[in-house]
Amino acid sequence: MDMGAATDFWSSWQLAPAITIPLLISEYLYLRATANSVNPLAKRQRRFFLSGLGTIAFVVSTPIGVHSANLFWCHMIQHVTLMMATGPLLVLGTPSTFHPKNKVFEFLSSPVFSWLIYASMMIGVHLPGPHVFIMERPWVHNYLEVPLYFIVAYFFYFNLLDRNLFGRRISPAFAVISLFLMMVPETLTGFFIYISPKSLYNNMFTLDDQRRGGSIMWSGGMIIDAIWMSFAVYHWIKSEERRSVSVDAEIAADAAAQLLSDNGKEKGES
Repeated sequence: MDMGAATDFWSSWQLAPAITIPLLISEYLYLRATANSVNPLAKRQRRFFLSGLGTIAFVVSTPIGVHSANLFWCHMIQHVTLMMATGPLLVLGTPSTFHPKNKVFEFLSSPVFSWLIYASMMIGVHLPGPHVFIMERPWVHNYLEVPLYFIVAYFFYFNLLDRNLFGRRISPAFAVISLFLMMVPETLTGFFIYISPKSLYNNMFTLDDQRRGGSIMWSGGMIIDAIWMSFAVYHWIKSEERRSVSVDAEIAADAAAQLLSDNGKEKGES
């Protein structure tokens, strides 16, 4: 990209009101709902949530979003950011008290279903047929694909990066395994796009652009996955520590009870 092209690229911005207005409304409602929470955990959650909203604005309103339809590497940055950064950040920003029990939410966030939907979308939108269909219809990309990226990711990560270490829907070990297994469709999709010897999308993008996008998904996805896996491993370690403390406390209580019982028997015999 020469200097002129680079200047033209970075001068392209858009308001995208169909997405930015809901973002501002979401920010307002979230801040209003958590305004009375002043503990350090709530402050950290607010930072995570606002960062998640910020990533959406970054890949929609900036030149990345403007050129996502005609530059494959921009599209892939948008895709990777929304699915692998926005979704998890919104989960980590969700208040710890938010654990809805309605059947629809439980089904959409169920570990197996959310994994399958996430993997299917990760692969499906980059198959030649669906991708060409979406890119030829901007309204599908802007109003369906982009929101679904982070909504599907939110449901997938909801149980895997849960802030609560007690009463979890799945074990911390399963969360680590689930995240590890998700690396397979993510990295393989990017890898096969990268090594393709010809255009996969009816020459919509140059081969170099296509390979650049594939490498972003392949390498970038692995780096981001490693970050969220470290979060899950941390939760796993903390969970085991708490379990160990609980077991030690139970053993100590049983020992104390046994000692009192033995002392009572000795006094009775004397």
